[in-house]
Amino acid sequence: MLTTRFVDGAPNWIDVGTPDIDGARSFYAALFGWQFRSAGPDAGGYGFFQLDGRTVAGGMQTTAEQGPPAWTVYFQCSDAEATAKAAEQAHGRVLVRPMDVMGEGHMAILADQAGVPFGLWQPGRIRGVDLAGDPGSLCWVELYTPDIAAAAAFYYKVLGLETSAAPFPGGTYTCVNPAEGGEDAIFGGVVPLSDDPIEAEAGPYWLPYFEVEDADVTVARALERGGTVRRAAADVPGVGRIARLADPYGARFAVIKSAPQQQA
Repeated sequence: MLTTRFVDGAPNWIDVGTPDIDGARSFYAALFGWQFRSAGPDAGGYGFFQLDGRTVAGGMQTTAEQGPPAWTVYFQCSDAEATAKAAEQAHGRVLVRPMDVMGEGHMAILADQAGVPFGLWQPGRIRGVDLAGDPGSLCWVELYTPDIAAAAAFYYKVLGLETSAAPFPGGTYTCVNPAEGGEDAIFGGVVPLSDDPIEAEAGPYWLPYFEVEDADVTVARALERGGTVRRAAADVPGVGRIARLADPYGARFAVIKSAPQQQA
């Protein structure tokens, strides 16, 4: 699972673009207990979702021209310019050129070889989110892609990410981890679109998972607040109870009540 011991290649930030930031604030407050704090008058409406004073995500109001409502996962890098060039060389695209963010760090938005958007965050004063892996925070990410081999090659060239196979009910699961830390630092997985009709219809993307105390209660709260259930809560042996949701504006995410970790 994710931690805040960030290394290059690991997710270190996440934010949501939404047509109604006030509505999103209300929705995620009901789900996770988040409070929203503006990043200041020069931040273009950007702000921070916080839990007990610790930042767990970012968010801002966006227009249709900026793309559909969505969560964006950002990966740590030490040189955003070099990483963006590597993405282009690996048949990806640069959607937003690397830029300084008020001295807090450098960011960029890229797209992989299948067109999936993702972000880069080169830390400055802000290293990343303050909380990960705990209830109410990001704990896992999953890439839905039409070609696992092509995706693995792309992210290895661009971010140095490594993949490994793990046993999973009905087959194997492709895990992903940064080079530093090896398989002990696994933070997510890669899933073929063809294995999931729901995701195949929606198209490839990075799906963020948020840890919760009770997946069923969270699903009920989402429905009460205008969200939708994309996959009902279900138990995955050895993993936890998982549900896939969308907020009232269509941004997709998942929640999980993780199973207790087995002691070695």
